[in-house]
Amino acid sequence: MIGCHLGRNFQVTVAGGSYQDGLSAVIQGNPPGMELTEQEIYGDLLLRKPGADELSSPRKEPDLPIIYSGINAADTIEGAGNKNHTNGTPLTILIPNLDRHFIHIKQYQDTNRTPRPGHASYASFMKYGADDDAIGAGIFSGRYTSTIVAAGYVAKKVLKKCGIEVFSYVNEIAGVKCPEVDHETAFKYTESYKNMRCDLDPFYQEVYVKGRITPDMRFLEKAAVMAQIEQEIDPIRAKAPKIVAEQVREKYNVHHIVNCPDIDCAEAMVQACNDISRTGDSCGGVVEVVVTGVPAGLGEPVFYKLDAELGRMLGIGAVKGVEVGAGFAVKDMTGIQSNDQMHSEDGKVVFDSNNAGGITGGLSSGQSIVTRLAVKPTPTIDKPQHTIDKYTLENKQLAAITRRDPTITARIWPVAENYTAMVILDHLMAHYGYQTLKNM
Repeated sequence: MIGCHLGRNFQVTVAGGSYQDGLSAVIQGNPPGMELTEQEIYGDLLLRKPGADELSSPRKEPDLPIIYSGINAADTIEGAGNKNHTNGTPLTILIPNLDRHFIHIKQYQDTNRTPRPGHASYASFMKYGADDDAIGAGIFSGRYTSTIVAAGYVAKKVLKKCGIEVFSYVNEIAGVKCPEVDHETAFKYTESYKNMRCDLDPFYQEVYVKGRITPDMRFLEKAAVMAQIEQEIDPIRAKAPKIVAEQVREKYNVHHIVNCPDIDCAEAMVQACNDISRTGDSCGGVVEVVVTGVPAGLGEPVFYKLDAELGRMLGIGAVKGVEVGAGFAVKDMTGIQSNDQMHSEDGKVVFDSNNAGGITGGLSSGQSIVTRLAVKPTPTIDKPQHTIDKYTLENKQLAAITRRDPTITARIWPVAENYTAMVILDHLMAHYGYQTLKNM
């Protein structure tokens, strides 16, 4: 399988599957000297994990990471203070699967002869044959996106040091669209939403705040704790505070489920999604990603254009379209409407609009980079559908009984955010190198 690698300077290779022992992300190109902990990585992972609310799959995976390599195990000399700092070697992050039980495996075994329409199960069977990892869809399951979030968090932390912020939010679910929100407001809202999720996540509190896993522990010690947690998933979840929408709104000024920077709109999204879910069906939506602080000129021409690289987010499961700036709306514009005219103010270039989404000719213009991802409805639904027996080619009917999400949109925004960070950092490293040589 050669499709599980991304990047030229900041490189990421992912592995694993939905019902294998776990998943992993191996990162090369991350700089040395950066303090990194499992707790902060989990702070992003908990945003996309299942079982967190009524819009996500009931699977109860905690998505707890273990940093396996690339971190100094001790101070390199006495008193150096560089324990738990990245050392420049490949960084490996493991994400064990802790909620995989025979009852769920049996559900897949009972339905795997009949591929789910809209899912990769037929195409992957034709590619890999009878040994295709069809339990939980393997690498084609949404679970693999946890590796993108883990690796992308590292990229995002580096970018932040360079003055670049990457954030994302839900723009639309089930036809309910968020009104236009300025980027500063959306960024502050998203940061508050993330804080709320950490504060109310029982595993974040039990595992990290209480110190059951710490950076000082060895891998085998952490693995032993993971084995304990595997048996405690339900008791730990039971410790979660009851989430009251009004209290969350009063304390954090966010919606308790959907990261949409308009709380009333977020509630309408939940209601519209639930109306569809009650019929056994699912719905899609749109996620928006914004990058601020990007220097002008970032990117490459022709085959490695920055917008083309961001278009690789079609590799995120369930994403069927990626648009930059005004996107498909440009077809209804004239040139004078589409062009982002510019003028000078106090020695700085100011643009009158941002229909290009901060990218022209494949290079950043210095404006905010804006992309939107179209997310299809969850293909696993509880409605009868026509399919076939993939071994005999007999016509069959299927109504899925496996665990599923009413919509994937509410869980994809952190994946898109961190995927974008990987692309931007990969280009930023090349940009810094090019500019240094040019100035010499």
